[in-house]
Formats: sequence, C-alpha cells, structure tokens
Amino acid sequence: MAKEKSVFFCQECGYESAKWMGQCPACRAWNSFVEEPAARRKGGSYAGNPLRESAGGRNRPAVLKEISMEEQLRIPTRIGELDRVLGGGIVPGSLTLVGGDPGIGKSTLLLQMCRNLSDGGQAVLYISGEESLQQIKLRAQRIGTFADTLRLYCETDLNQIEAVIRQERPRIVVIDSIQTMFSGDVGAAPGSVSQVRESTAILLRLAKGLGVSVFIVGHVTKEGTVAGPRVLEHMVDTVLYFEGDRHASYRILRGVKNRFGSTNEIGVFEMRQEGLAEVKNPSEFMLSGKPQNASGSVVSCSMEGTRPILTEIQALVCRSSFGIPRRQAAGTDFNRVNLLIAVLEKRLGLQIGDCDAYINIAGGIRIVEPAIDLGIVMAVISSFRNRPVPEGVVAFGEVGLSGEVRAVSMAEARVREAAKLGFSVCVLPKVCLDSLSRVSGIRLVGVGSVGDLPRL
Repeated sequence: MAKEKSVFFCQECGYESAKWMGQCPACRAWNSFVEEPAARRKGGSYAGNPLRESAGGRNRPAVLKEISMEEQLRIPTRIGELDRVLGGGIVPGSLTLVGGDPGIGKSTLLLQMCRNLSDGGQAVLYISGEESLQQIKLRAQRIGTFADTLRLYCETDLNQIEAVIRQERPRIVVIDSIQTMFSGDVGAAPGSVSQVRESTAILLRLAKGLGVSVFIVGHVTKEGTVAGPRVLEHMVDTVLYFEGDRHASYRILRGVKNRFGSTNEIGVFEMRQEGLAEVKNPSEFMLSGKPQNASGSVVSCSMEGTRPILTEIQALVCRSSFGIPRRQAAGTDFNRVNLLIAVLEKRLGLQIGDCDAYINIAGGIRIVEPAIDLGIVMAVISSFRNRPVPEGVVAFGEVGLSGEVRAVSMAEARVREAAKLGFSVCVLPKVCLDSLSRVSGIRLVGVGSVGDLPRL
C-alpha cells in the first residue's frame, strides 16, 4: 500500500513545504513546521475559491469605473457595543473570527446576538461542535426567550454543515468552534493546521457565494493568539478578540482586523448571571471604587479608537529590602515603566534606584498608549513623596527621554470626557493648549516637562 503523501505547514503563517525546515522562509519563525497529510483536491481546482460561485461560475476581470457601488445595508445586532466594534452592524456575506480565552464569554455573546437577530425576524443557524443541544438550551435559558427563526445544529462534518446551510439558507451562521470542524478531503485530525485552513476556506466560499454572514469561534493559545495558522486571520474579513480576566466582571471586545470599519474600536461588557450586559460609560465603570486622598493614585485618559476612556493609575514606591529592587507593571508595558522611572531619576533627581516600584492599571484593562506616561509619572512621584494628588485632577501626555511632555492626538475629546465626569483640573502637554477650544467646568494646566509637575 502506497504511503499517503504528506506536506509540512508553518504554524505561524501557513507556509507549505515539501520538506521540514528549521526556519520558515516566509515569516522567519523557528521550529514552526509540522507534518500533516496533504489535502486531496477535487478536479484539479482549488476548493476554497470564494468568488467563483458568486460570479456565476466565471470570474472575469473588470474595469474599475464599471464596478457599481451599491450601499450594503448592515444588519444591526441590537447590541450597541458589538455594533460599534463591527463598524455599524453585520455586513452580508462577511466572515468574522471571534477569539478569546476559554470561559471568557464568546459563546454567550454570540448566543445573545443570535437571540436579538432572531427576534428581528432574521433566520439564524447556530452550529456547535463542542456542546449538545441540551447544553446550549441551558445557557439560552439564562439569557431569555428565543424566537422560532433560530435553529440549532450539532455537527462537526463540514460536508453535512454545507448541505444544511444550502438547504436552510439562513442570513447568519455561527460556527462554535473552528477547531472542532473537519473536512473529509483532509486526512489530518480536527484542529490541525491543514484542517483549520481547509475548513475556513469552505466557510469563506459559502459566505461569499450565498451571501451568508458567518461567525467563527476560535480558541487561543497561551500567547493569546488564535490557535492554528496565522493565515486563518488573513482569510477572514474581521477578527475580534474577547479580552479580560475570566474571574473579573468586565470583558473587552477589541477589533484587531476589520475590512468594513475601524480596527481601533472596543466594546466593554459586564458579565452577569443573565449574560453579558453593555457598559455604555466605560470611564465611570473603570473609576468606580477609586480611593480618596490616597498617594500614588492618578486618573489618566487614553483613546481606544474614537472613544476616550478614563482609568486610574496606581503606583506603590517603597524602600527595597533586597539588593536588587523589584519593578512590576500590571496593565501596561513593563519596559515603558522602567524608562519613565529612569527619566525621573535623571531629570528630577529622585532617588528611586533603591526602591521597589509597582504600577497597576486599576480594573484590569491593558493600555499601551504613550498618552498615559504623564499619569504614570505623577503616580510615581506621588507615591515616592507620599503626597496625594488633589481630587478632581486628570492627566495625560507622552513623556520623552529628556523629560519633555509631548503632544498626543485627540486632546479635546479627552478633555471633554474628563469634564463630563466632573473633573475640575486637566494636566496636559503645553503644546496642546493652542489647538484646544475652551471647555467649561475644567481648568487646563499645560506642562512642558516633568520638571513643571512639582510646582502644581
């Protein structure tokens, strides 16, 4: 019996090779090749062509000016935070990948979306390869009542799934999850590189050919990326990541890739007994429980897409009892914190070299925007001198190596968000003052360098 032909795939980018390589020539990743059986093609054509069926079997070149631009009506999910991240709703014929840690709420969010869509008269098909119908119903009973336009189907064979989709012709299809699906044309096990890639190609062809909007649930690795080849993220139209501590009550839905909207928007949810609830004012949610008159606590403002979010930055600086002081950062870049502490030692003469320093972004949210540099600096100074920052003060700005405070984008939107939440003083880069219009109820204090901060 002839041995089945096998090929080698790169787990990072999906590069295919006839032999094993130590380094991928495409993405330069080391030791990323795995051996799997080769996919069996039918009729010598690639089964994953998403445009052939929608073009009536023929795909011909077109002149740019002859292409008609018809406005595609998006399908609203009636979940405001989800619609914000998607760019205004679901685009017909789109393929969306939703990733996140186990237990973070991916299936719950998509089931709530299916409930709202079915209540609006949309035909929805929820396909699960991990749960039985009884398990899905137990979760659905916590969410609420569902309309009859929602159909549930438990299957992992994509040949059967494709036949059901063509027969039912739903508007929305949810696949939970892509790692459990398999195609008979691929001899590898479900969840392998070749199976995930081939399964996504089949779903992509169905989405583009039938005009069905498909949502795919993807597991993530310990590094936080979607399990499987990186080519999976290149094939889909939209990639959404569900972030947050599963033991905390909040969840953040972040758009990493979106061909139909912005990639910087986020949606904030709170996990409750009846499911995920929208957090329409994330700033107020993040600042709840802020201590009064405590040293090392400063409120800063960051931008997530077009939305300003106020967060509390906490710092704890104390004398170290070890030879090498500890540095720890939760919710922000560790190396950035070390850089800012070095700036304070050099430019302000603070003797922090023999002190332990701990920085925390309260609420568990992760922020890497340089605009929170000024908030971190003020929190470290406040904790080191054990003097609390006055109440009602918010600060934002990027700090350079020479101690200068540099301008940040969308400064006026940050100031207006702070004024809306009742803050009376805003410390910001001096270069931003000229471009700001007057905002009632808040006093603007411009600083040119970190040396201006002690005189506030």
